[in-house]
Amino acid sequence: MTDTTLFDFRDGNGPVPAHRHANGGGWVADTAYVAPSARVTRNASVYGFAKVFDSCVVSGRAKVCGRARLLDSVELCKDAIICDNALLCDAVKVFGANVH
Repeated sequence: MTDTTLFDFRDGNGPVPAHRHANGGGWVADTAYVAPSARVTRNASVYGFAKVFDSCVVSGRAKVCGRARLLDSVELCKDAIICDNALLCDAVKVFGANVH
């Protein structure tokens, strides 16, 4: 894990412990998980208890939150938000949609 600091994901929980993901530099809450093989770009974020596995990509201003999970080679782009208990897998590409 990289250096931990506080970051406000603007989800109503205020600043929480978080770090920049080593592959892309996006914010990841310490309560969430992003595989080293996944990529979270600089303006994207993963928080809550969300999990991003395999070679998934979270880019643009996309957000993965709640208990959502991304598997396989999912690409989440632009302003897409994946939250609650959503599960995306099998190389799905999501551009600017909200999935709950």
